[in-house]
Amino acid sequence: MTVHLEVADGVGTLRLDRPPMNALDIATQDRLKELAEEATRRADVRAVVIHGGEKVFAAGADIKEMQAMDHAAMIVRARALQDSFTAVARIPKPVVAAVTGYALGGGCELALCADYRVAGENAKLGQPEILLGLIPGAGGTQRLSRLVGPSKAKDLIFTGRQVRADEALALGLVDRVVPAAEVYEQAHAWAARLAKGPAIALRAAKEAIDTGLETDIETGLAVERNWFAGLFATEDRERGMRSFVEEGPGKAEFL
Repeated sequence: MTVHLEVADGVGTLRLDRPPMNALDIATQDRLKELAEEATRRADVRAVVIHGGEKVFAAGADIKEMQAMDHAAMIVRARALQDSFTAVARIPKPVVAAVTGYALGGGCELALCADYRVAGENAKLGQPEILLGLIPGAGGTQRLSRLVGPSKAKDLIFTGRQVRADEALALGLVDRVVPAAEVYEQAHAWAARLAKGPAIALRAAKEAIDTGLETDIETGLAVERNWFAGLFATEDRERGMRSFVEEGPGKAEFL
């Protein structure tokens, strides 16, 4: 299998395993969707790390495989390609990408599906599809522009240039830069911390933010309002408020 789901202590790691560059061929895309949906269903997975290994995150799509496809074939495949990445973006739990080495094309688009991105000092990110006479097809034109703004997204997509970790941090493309050897450890620590948090409230926060980014503010506020009120029916809310009153802030333990 080219993608594995490993679960320990509430954290599920979606690990890409297609040496040498983790090229995202059709089989890998389909497996990624399958395991993202499994991570969504499993109660023992409370947060997720996406990792490609110590040397490379994912260098992009399998170009040789795509070269053999014509227009009709890609009409059929394009939706499935996007659906595999959307399955990751819609995991209703905190998701962090641990980015080492290259995260290009589909690899960059996969990192964009995470809620938070930890990059190694050796990371290089970009959307080089324009150099093939294409545009990003796995969500890059949409998620990148929402993350860094349209002007910066157009610069990266129009030129196809790669950016190193420090520039990616300045652009807002990644959220933290650490030594390459510490990427997975730091990403896992972020996920493990949130895995101990109130699962329903975290799900609510993620859905409210993501929905709000895709719609008008009134609709976003309605989603927020409904989730906010609904959380008053949860045990986590009772536990959190009781702990605050009796012990002070930040000491609640959630199931």
